[in-house]
Amino acid sequence: MINASNSLSSSHQPVDFWVGIEQFNQGEYYACHDTLEAIWLEANPHEQAFYQGILQIAVGLYHLTNLNWKGAAILLGEGSHRLLTYEANHGGIDVSDLIDQATDWLTALQATGPDHIQHLAPALLDESPETMKYVISNGNTLMRPCIHRV
Repeated sequence: MINASNSLSSSHQPVDFWVGIEQFNQGEYYACHDTLEAIWLEANPHEQAFYQGILQIAVGLYHLTNLNWKGAAILLGEGSHRLLTYEANHGGIDVSDLIDQATDWLTALQATGPDHIQHLAPALLDESPETMKYVISNGNTLMRPCIHRV
């Protein structure tokens, strides 16, 4: 884990970071990618992995909405793994919760398999409370991911 003294605070985030987070939370994963990519490209090496992890999770979810099982699985896994080196609260967001959500989606994706990915996608696409969730095999509910500010 990265030392807390090196931790990026929310007050040091560019305004566009919060635009990207809002896009993510609205299910606009490709727009989130575009917004955060500009920040990632300009970030110092220490912070690039932080932005890249969020980007990869967003693109993984985008792939899921397009029924691209392999792309979704790879990027959800890589994005989660990249964020593991950061403190639970970093850059003004709850990194630990984002990792947990991405891992839950990856687990459901792997359990569902490529032939049934279409059963997961509606939980990411629709905004009605009834379809913004997917009930996984153990009875738990999988909600559309949301990045929380801290």
